[in-house]
Amino acid sequence: MLFRRLVNQMKKINNHFSSFSMSSSPTRYINKMKYLNQKEAQSIDEELFNEYKFSLDQLMELAGFSCASAIANAYPKTASSMKILICCGPGNNGGDGLVCARHLKLFGYKPTIFYPKRTDKRIFVDLVTQCEKMNIPFLDCLPTESKLIDFNFNIIVDAIFGFSFSGQLRAPFGDILEKLKLAKIPIASIDVPSGWNVEHGNPDGLQPEFLISLTAPKLCARYFKGKFHYLGGRFVPDTLAEKYELNLPEYQGIDPFVQLKHESNDKTIN
Repeated sequence: MLFRRLVNQMKKINNHFSSFSMSSSPTRYINKMKYLNQKEAQSIDEELFNEYKFSLDQLMELAGFSCASAIANAYPKTASSMKILICCGPGNNGGDGLVCARHLKLFGYKPTIFYPKRTDKRIFVDLVTQCEKMNIPFLDCLPTESKLIDFNFNIIVDAIFGFSFSGQLRAPFGDILEKLKLAKIPIASIDVPSGWNVEHGNPDGLQPEFLISLTAPKLCARYFKGKFHYLGGRFVPDTLAEKYELNLPEYQGIDPFVQLKHESNDKTIN
């Protein structure tokens, strides 16, 4: 009788804890998670700056660190994933890429930066200096052919345009994106694949294997068909998340990222 009671108690305990399993909890959150349009994404950024008093360099550091951490999670450091080409645009997305490069170097990867249209704003000048002081090389131009990119690198990080992008591509970025499209190695896009409409995507544009959405996914992420989708930037205050009904998934442990359920095939990619 005592043994039977112990068995029944163990069954009750197991049933209790199974309701809190990692496989079920993220799914509940992700099914309800909000995907932002461009105006909502801009409004959240403005509130982070104006109401919550985050500085731009703070948010870039947090975002870039989460990007580097998620890339290292998706592509563990091996001989076939060491050399990373990081393509940075002229705005904040490019700043995230510069921070990402610095952290990837600290993680033991071998980043190279392509930053074709620099700005003289102090924050970006400082980020460049930090990378230079860490002996991260900068390219003056991309290799002439996409197959040379494949030969010299293992992964491309697309940090060219973020959610503020709209309109037509301007030189030199049209040619740059066309060259990246032809590359065979994996592309990892930060927040929004460059050249995509923030809400409607771009079926003829870059088709990255990896996407890390920052703060919350943008509507275009619903059109992402790659292998790895992450959420990064573990900095959103609860009150702000509640105001915009973001329903963000729970981050695990001290990770600055969380892997999201893949919308297109209804399963989590491991």
